[in-house]
Amino acid sequence: MERYREIEKSIIKKYRKEIWSKFVKAIKEYQLIQEGDKIAVCISGGKDSMLLAKCMQELYRHGQFHFEVEYIVMDPGYTEEHRKEIEENAKMLNIPIRIFETNIFDSVFHITEGSPCYLCARMRRGHLYSYAQSLGCNKIALGHHYDDVLETILLSLFYSGEFKTMMPKLHSQNFKGMELIRPLYLVHEEDIIHWASYNDLIFLNCACRFTLETDLDKEGKSKRKEMKELIQNFRKINPYIEKNIFHSVENVNLGAIIGYTENGEKHHFLDSYEEK
Repeated sequence: MERYREIEKSIIKKYRKEIWSKFVKAIKEYQLIQEGDKIAVCISGGKDSMLLAKCMQELYRHGQFHFEVEYIVMDPGYTEEHRKEIEENAKMLNIPIRIFETNIFDSVFHITEGSPCYLCARMRRGHLYSYAQSLGCNKIALGHHYDDVLETILLSLFYSGEFKTMMPKLHSQNFKGMELIRPLYLVHEEDIIHWASYNDLIFLNCACRFTLETDLDKEGKSKRKEMKELIQNFRKINPYIEKNIFHSVENVNLGAIIGYTENGEKHHFLDSYEEK
């Protein structure tokens, strides 16, 4: 049996509970895919997006409804070595990728104010939407997972002073008719790592030229890494803490908060306090 077949089998069999079932559950629970969709699966070359591509292939082959899939890779200015690694992994995994090029790394490399990572992410998202739309797609799929959701909740609390989460799907504000979906929303990063290790797969970790070509300590500068370490410490205290963090955004009690924002309009508990 060819290697990619064994890898596909591991998703359905060995990691059925940890990966496949949660992938399918997210699609159903959050209504991420509808009949007739054409979805661009965005591949960065990392473990998450490569697993997402394989899961989408399996769903396309064996799903209960019809949809189309494109597998797209944006080259924002990768080194020759990193681009070759993505191409070889895609070939080995039997993922028919389309590569398109941008100059995003050059655009953000010399930024001295603000976060180059934030600007890079925004620019990448725009290029992905634009290219996907040119292929006739109405959705892009990203490889964000359960741990990304937890980290986002904590980042918003500790560094933005607000309570929000990474949504399982979003309407694009700048590309009419386009949506973003996150099918790995319920899959834990630890299980993705185990899947990659079990199959002896080596993927890109960070191919960013900014962190490769400067002497900045990217580990020390990463607030998301800080949240990841915090969550790991939470697990040592109580194994249910991360589940509680995840579900906190599903159980918001509007009667027990000072204020909230809806559709850009701010609301305060005093607005209706005397009426109760």
